[in-house]
Amino acid sequence: MTDIPMIDTPSPNFDERSLPISMLVLHYTGMPDAASAINWLASPESRVSAHYLVTEDGQIIRMVDEGKRAWHAGRSHWRGIDDVNSASIGIEIVNPGHEWGYRPFPETQMGSLIPLVYDIVQRHGITRGNIVGHSDIAPARKQDPGELFPWAQLARLRLALPRPTKNLMDPHWSDGGFMLALERFGYDITDPQAAVVAFQRRFRPELIDGVIDGECRAILLALLLPKPRGDE
Repeated sequence: MTDIPMIDTPSPNFDERSLPISMLVLHYTGMPDAASAINWLASPESRVSAHYLVTEDGQIIRMVDEGKRAWHAGRSHWRGIDDVNSASIGIEIVNPGHEWGYRPFPETQMGSLIPLVYDIVQRHGITRGNIVGHSDIAPARKQDPGELFPWAQLARLRLALPRPTKNLMDPHWSDGGFMLALERFGYDITDPQAAVVAFQRRFRPELIDGVIDGECRAILLALLLPKPRGDE
């Protein structure tokens, strides 16, 4: 399957997939330390799991076989898929998260995460637009992996969509028009404010205010073009 070195710590929390793998979802653990996160994901009581966990010092823990449906996404939606768990591979990235002291993701951690993402994406033919954060698929519930996650680093390696930066033009959509475009891009817009915040957290992390402005409209328009234009 893969020759990346990893430690097996099996979780009992999985079942059978009902969809082919077409997505990769990145999470942060949002717990005080790696040990408590691993214990939680491996505990039958938690009813949550992920296929992999990457520690801050770069260890990769394999918890659920990729062929099985891990329970990482919860109630979520992306590009017409509601059973995201069935269609995705989930990676938990150790970070205390917004509740326990959110901090940047160390280079050592990213140095292990990137080859893992590359390996998964190559084997399953996952497109850049389906490499997402938990907040992208569950905007009303989740903030992870958050605004400090280096999406641009992945985008430069074609492992995520780039943030559009070139020839940006404001299409001057109404707020309703923006929401329709956001839904077309892939987001669940049931909670419009949460969807806007999630979009900003991913594609304009320096200003997450939930306000639909010209820059947000221009970025979204560029993302909807056939070829995303960004700093790749």
